[in-house]
Amino acid sequence: MQALQLFGDRDLRVSEIETPAAPGPGEVQVRVRAVGLNFIDVWGFRGMAFAKRKLPLTVGAEAAGEIACVGEGVTDLRAGDRVALYGAQTCGHCKACREGRDNLCENVAGVMGFHIDGFAREFVTMPARLVVRVPEGVSFTDAACAPIAFGTVQHMLFDNAKLEPGESLLVHAGGSGIGTAAIKMAKAIGCTVFTTVGDDAKGEKARALGADHVINYRDERFEGEVRRLTKRKGVDVVFEHVGPDTWNGSLLCLKRGGRLVTCGSTSGVSTTMNLMQLFQQQYRITGSFGCSIANIRQSLAKMAEGLTPVVDTVLPLADFAQGLERLESRKVFGKILVTL
Repeated sequence: MQALQLFGDRDLRVSEIETPAAPGPGEVQVRVRAVGLNFIDVWGFRGMAFAKRKLPLTVGAEAAGEIACVGEGVTDLRAGDRVALYGAQTCGHCKACREGRDNLCENVAGVMGFHIDGFAREFVTMPARLVVRVPEGVSFTDAACAPIAFGTVQHMLFDNAKLEPGESLLVHAGGSGIGTAAIKMAKAIGCTVFTTVGDDAKGEKARALGADHVINYRDERFEGEVRRLTKRKGVDVVFEHVGPDTWNGSLLCLKRGGRLVTCGSTSGVSTTMNLMQLFQQQYRITGSFGCSIANIRQSLAKMAEGLTPVVDTVLPLADFAQGLERLESRKVFGKILVTL
């Protein structure tokens, strides 16, 4: 079967690999139909030093497909079922896994497509507990956005930041896959949304999604604009995933007792901050990584109700590298997907 494999830094090739063995007890084999691209794919493509892995590595951390066959003991899934795939090989036995906090697994084998072989291949065999049935009416391409893009946002905004209807939210990089999802999820519950973008064209698209206030960070300091627009009160929640370039400005945007939730650091891995400001203003800062299986189900339910992902581009498998280059260039608005 065909697979997209990373052989070295920025060296992606479509290869012929062996079809996986038939599923064993408690496993399913999935025919992969769509793969979503994320910045973790870009990091892997660049050869980030902290990724311990063996090359060649099949890439792709987020996907959806249909069940080809099931192993012994699998009773709640059958051939033909459409499913979204969880992007990490968790143990299923530790306390976190038993409690449904999959992204805190104590014995995780790695992130698919980054540490271990991922989903950009025709077939994958995996534990049945790591797949989620896709509701009727949700396409493969939309479903492929649930395990990381939508699931991450669901976990950030509602599990961690505890976003409530009517609150105010600043979303950084409103044109990104998770940024567009955050805007739509927050507007769906009646929040006032501020967002930053890198150009006016993205700004217009963000407004069309429902963003109330759009700030072009290349033209004006976003923290000054947020404070001006809120009459110096600040926002309830900041959705942060940029890192050092925006970190301290994000804290200045928070109202007293405000919450910052972060899932990324695309502009670097370390920063400095004012600790007196942190405790005097009583900020609550939460790190958020990935999501739980429950978050994927919640995300798919929202898609079935009409809250669908924003799709920038859909490409065939052979053009996966072009998708990564587009994502890396930051020209993207929404998700880039690859179909098989």
